[in-house]
Amino acid sequence: MSDIKKNNGIRNIAIIAHVDHGKTTLVDAMFSQCGLFRAGQNVDERIMDSMDLERERGITIAAKNCSVIWNGIKINIIDTPGHADFGGEVERALSMADGALLLVDASEGPLPQTRFVLKKALEAGLKIIVVINKIDRKDARADAVLDEVYDLLIDLDANEDQLEFPLLYAIGRDGIAKRTLQEQGENLHVLLDLIVDQVPAPACNPDAPFQMLVSDLGYSDYLGRLAIGRIFNGRVKSKDFLIRIAENGRQLPLKISQLQIYEGLQLKSSEIAQAGDIAVLAGIDDVKIGDTICTRDAPKALKRITIDEPTVAMRFKINDSPFSGREGQYVQSARIRERLEKEALINVAVQVETAGDGEGFIVKGRGEFQLAILLETMRREGFELCVGRPEVILKYKDGEKLEPMEHLFVECDENFLGVVTEKLAVRKGRMTNLVNNGMGRARIEFSVPSRSLIGYRDEFLTDTRGTGVMNSYLIGYEEYRGDFPARFTGSLVSDRSGRAVAYALFNLEPRGRIFKVPGDPVYEGMIVGEHSKENDINVNPCKEKKLSNMRASGKDEAVVLSPVKLMSLERAINFIRDDELVEVTPRSIRLRKTVLSAHQRYAMRPSRR
Repeated sequence: MSDIKKNNGIRNIAIIAHVDHGKTTLVDAMFSQCGLFRAGQNVDERIMDSMDLERERGITIAAKNCSVIWNGIKINIIDTPGHADFGGEVERALSMADGALLLVDASEGPLPQTRFVLKKALEAGLKIIVVINKIDRKDARADAVLDEVYDLLIDLDANEDQLEFPLLYAIGRDGIAKRTLQEQGENLHVLLDLIVDQVPAPACNPDAPFQMLVSDLGYSDYLGRLAIGRIFNGRVKSKDFLIRIAENGRQLPLKISQLQIYEGLQLKSSEIAQAGDIAVLAGIDDVKIGDTICTRDAPKALKRITIDEPTVAMRFKINDSPFSGREGQYVQSARIRERLEKEALINVAVQVETAGDGEGFIVKGRGEFQLAILLETMRREGFELCVGRPEVILKYKDGEKLEPMEHLFVECDENFLGVVTEKLAVRKGRMTNLVNNGMGRARIEFSVPSRSLIGYRDEFLTDTRGTGVMNSYLIGYEEYRGDFPARFTGSLVSDRSGRAVAYALFNLEPRGRIFKVPGDPVYEGMIVGEHSKENDINVNPCKEKKLSNMRASGKDEAVVLSPVKLMSLERAINFIRDDELVEVTPRSIRLRKTVLSAHQRYAMRPSRR
């Protein structure tokens, strides 16, 4: 152990928080104050959110690396997602860090994902720095939030050292951090100084044989597959001959074609990288997250990254509707398989299997939102496919059926307490805590099966008039709580192909909610609306008004249709039942029955006596 040294020129820190608590905005301010941008340079907001979907939704989906130089010290920053469905990104990001900057909103306080990421950081033994952000909010309650952070740490069995965390207050949007609420605060210098002083320099042995753990993967059109990870021991040079130790212990030879390190937001070519730094190696085919890259003379594997198991599965299959191939560029099963396997390579929380009946692929992940983001990404890349309803992954132990359970936090107006409690009780939820602060809003905690939340979020927003907030995290597997109806309404199913007509849609409105507008193409088996009763009915959305030469005793009334709410991908996935599919193309999202023929569906119905 005497050979272990510290690389004092580097600090590796991950920024962790719940969704929308200000991680990416704070990183923007750190860039500006470390001189990464020249004076007057036009810079986008949330510059680390480089994916289109991240910018549109205002959330971080993939963990990303960057670096800043502060007083001659290189600080490698890992920006992590804040949504529970992207927990796999957090786990692999923490494997590269020695410390964690925990951001907590000064009004909302610690939320479920705060608990999840903090638990992972404590398990990894990282040095925690707490920053209470957005203290300029009108409803800020910084002192109460600090007490909640202490309660959370105690609840997570933090030791005495972890409870004595450094604390700062910040307004990330304005680039201000300070030690007390009374201070004026002008910049983030106190935060950057604290990172250098408190986050331990990476421990390593620079003279030992080279070892690097692959924590992330990238791709370059010029360099091919990129392996990204932290160097634990030794040093590496460009063009070195090394080996890769795979999951099964196999040793595969490789040669580094190019070596890069992070400089700001960019990757910069380098001839050498030292222990403790985060490096990017090019020229390694078939590398996987968790592999160890090391020297041929002393092959020794590092501990692989371990992640929580997936809890939700969805079926992905080719589009076999009458409109197949009209809008997508990639429609073949082999192309879909190739894309899903690529996703499983770069996202450790995703698993892909061939379906047991040979009909498509079963994709497993952390939640339906994670799989919806994957689908949205694929359709933007030109893929056309069909997907089924998300299903939770059940387990069996000693003959007992187990299912994943979530700890659900609901905050809503006290007027909506009754409807929320009633709906969750039907879905087998059990209330565990209720806090009413007397200010008109109540906070309720439930223990609910994960399957209860599939399709419930839209209903929850409707029930609470859009004012409710709902968050949850996985607490493990418990005994199966019994069946409950996934949806209390049926579907209006088109019985023929053609184009939707205003006259027909107007006359279907008393039956339920319509999804189509006049002129939309339809086919037999397509779902054109939601039936107000629980059974499905076949309808004709193409029916036109009969023309005759009989004069009416007044003018024909103009047909005025109710506004149609466009079906988003998440709403579509949450809406469908087990015998229905979502048809996803680059231009359209359609709902359909798995079996399109009305005659076949009628024949498949269970016989009634």
